[in-house]
Parts: sequence; structure tokens; C-alpha cells
Amino acid sequence: MKKLLFSLLVLGLISFNMFAQESSEKETKWQFRIRGVLVQPDESTNFEIIESGLNVKTQIMPEVDITYFFNKHWAAELILATPIHQVETVDTDLTMLGGPSNVDINAGHVWLLPPTLTLQYHFNGETAHPYIGAGVNYTMFYGEDPGDAVDIDYEDGFGFAMQLGLDYDINDKWFINADVKYILLSTDVDVNFGAAVLGAEVDLNPFLFGVGVGMRL
Repeated sequence: MKKLLFSLLVLGLISFNMFAQESSEKETKWQFRIRGVLVQPDESTNFEIIESGLNVKTQIMPEVDITYFFNKHWAAELILATPIHQVETVDTDLTMLGGPSNVDINAGHVWLLPPTLTLQYHFNGETAHPYIGAGVNYTMFYGEDPGDAVDIDYEDGFGFAMQLGLDYDINDKWFINADVKYILLSTDVDVNFGAAVLGAEVDLNPFLFGVGVGMRL
């Protein structure tokens, strides 16, 4: 009987220890962050007929992300934000439309909804946890304001995302975060000036520099 009770006690302790480990793992599976992000497009384009480029202005936006850990090193992160960008054409030649030969034109603004999913590898230090990541982005354009044009249209599209970041522990639950992303993103743009509709492929390729705070669950 004593041997049986001892065996049951050992089995109970082992089971409790396994349950505690599983619970501990579950508690660290999810992370949530809130960041302030500077979005700096590295755009390039050329509307050949009017010999014009496109300038997409730098913006600051809030960003929320959710991270799920498969184990202590590998994780997936979903990034959610919706920035607004002011747009203008640069050094535009409108002589073919009866206008000036060198002018910047206000092309209004456009909202972006660019959910981004990255697969990350985390290097686990004692308090500092750097990580690298790569993944996919799908950007939707909406709420276009054409500015001085009659109409402007952007085509939604996929992009490739690269990421480098660092989590620094405040305590077991809270941490601060610094993060840099680069997204390879192109869109087809059609600008309607009334007398003509001009189209071009625009490479936006934004850098995203973020700083924020996170919480582990």
C-alpha cells in the first residue's frame, strides 16, 4: 500500500509539473504591441508622357500587432495599421494639355490598409530579445481624394516584407519594442486630368520605423 501511495504521489507530482510547464508555455504564446510608426516611402515612378514623378509624403501612424509563438524561437506576427498619405506629381510637363511645362500638382491623399504577416526568428537574451522576420503584405487603397486632378485610382496589390526588431523587458509581462520594416510594394496609378488619363506603375517601397510598448499573455 505504501508503495502504491508513493507511486501515485510521484505520478501526481510529475503530472502537476507537466501541467505547470504547459500552462507556462501557454502564458507566453501571445504578445501584443502598440507602436508609433514613421512611414517613409522610397517611391519611384515616371509618367512618361508628361515627364513627371510622384511624391508620396512621409507620415506618422499608430500600429497594432499580434504575435503568436510556435516555440521560444519561431513566431508569426500580424501587423495592422491604416496610414494616410499626401501625394503630388513633381516637375510635371502639362504643355500637351495647354498648361505649364514644369509644375508640381497636388494629387490629394489616399488611405492605405496594409495588413502584413511575417514569420519571425527570435534570439532570446536575458532581457533583450532581438528578432528578424520576413513575410507578405497586401495593401488596399481607399478614400482617394484627387486633389487638383479630376480623378485618381490606385490598384491594390501584394508585397514582400522584411523586418528587424528588438524587445527589451521591463518585467516578465511588459516590454518596450523597436522595429524596422521594409516593404517591396508597387501599384498601378491612373490620374485623370480631364483632357487625358495618364497611368504609371509606382514603386512605393516604404520603410517603417516603429517604437512602442508590448505585453505578454
